[in-house]
Amino acid sequence: MDQKLPKGSRITGEGRQDLTARLVERYSRGESIRSMAEDIGRSYGFVHGVLVEAGVSMRSRGGATRGAAAEARRAGLRES
Repeated sequence: MDQKLPKGSRITGEGRQDLTARLVERYSRGESIRSMAEDIGRSYGFVHGVLVEAGVSMRSRGGATRGAAAEARRAGLRES
């Protein structure tokens, strides 16, 4: 992300739609909510809430266990 969002500022309208689309894309690629929150300067709860509002199916705790992200993680473990 280019810059952190101003702390406590409301994000509405088109800006929120853009932010939501970027967060959904990053989460679908396997990035953690915690790392996205740190990157944009918002709380874990804010990012989680945005994803839930967008209808994202949340992963279980501990990261990806299926799909491309899990395969990549397992491949990385096998190479070590």
